[in-house]
Amino acid sequence: MEPVPDQFMEFHPIHGTNVRLDDSGTQATRVESFANAVCFSKHPLKPGEIFLIEIEDKELGWCGHLRVGLTARDPGNLEVVPEYSIPDLVDLGDSWVFAITRNHNKIIEELGAVGQEAGDGGLAGGHRLGRGEGEERPGGEGDGGGDSKPKTFFTDSHLYIENIRIPRDKLVGRSRPGCFSHILDDLYKTNALPPTARRSRIGVLYVPKGQNLGDMHIVINGEDMGASAKGIPTIPPPHAVVDIFAATKCVRIVQVEYGFESLQTLCRKAVQKHIVHRMAIDWLELPEALKHYCKYE
Repeated sequence: MEPVPDQFMEFHPIHGTNVRLDDSGTQATRVESFANAVCFSKHPLKPGEIFLIEIEDKELGWCGHLRVGLTARDPGNLEVVPEYSIPDLVDLGDSWVFAITRNHNKIIEELGAVGQEAGDGGLAGGHRLGRGEGEERPGGEGDGGGDSKPKTFFTDSHLYIENIRIPRDKLVGRSRPGCFSHILDDLYKTNALPPTARRSRIGVLYVPKGQNLGDMHIVINGEDMGASAKGIPTIPPPHAVVDIFAATKCVRIVQVEYGFESLQTLCRKAVQKHIVHRMAIDWLELPEALKHYCKYE
């Protein structure tokens, strides 16, 4: 099963008071404080359709990171956008949000486990790998370290989540061109950097499970973290939730192509095929917009 979206992914014009969207509606920045930065997808998600964002910028001095999930609530009908996704939005009901941590985002299934509410990071039928990372009050100096994530080497062109198939090329973050781009790119490809690092790509989707139900999955840099919420209602179809919380400052939507590749993508691949490294794109006699597209995507 391969979803074919018919709209350009954007953020909903309804969002937290500290959020500013760019003109395209695809970049969201928290301009003040550490909270009031809850955002939503402009349109409800289709089954298997991923809402993918990249961490563009971070802000030192806060504890905690990005939070993502799904909500069955229409953002346009909210009287006030909650200050926090966890617990405020979750406490309204019909919302399932997962706090992204530096380590231990993977879900390990437990046979015969008693399901529990997944809105605050709890999992129906599973638990996070390891003890996870405690959510502290904002205002501290970072979150501390932990065991390094195992490296994952991608050999398949698609990520498969049950009967859902998603192209991998957009799921893995890339560095911005610079002195150490060639080193950083390898780190991103092998999933060696923490999920909360700049250029990490984090997506949320739901997989159909029975009549009008689904499981929510989080994908981090091309790796499925498992079902972080099970048996959620899919009628009405849910919107994606992105909370630009604490140390996360700015995120950008990454458009995913499921069917035939666009002309832009084909041009980019043709250019990249004939260069040694993305930095060499600057030397080519191409329009600046095309250079930008080739380097940054």
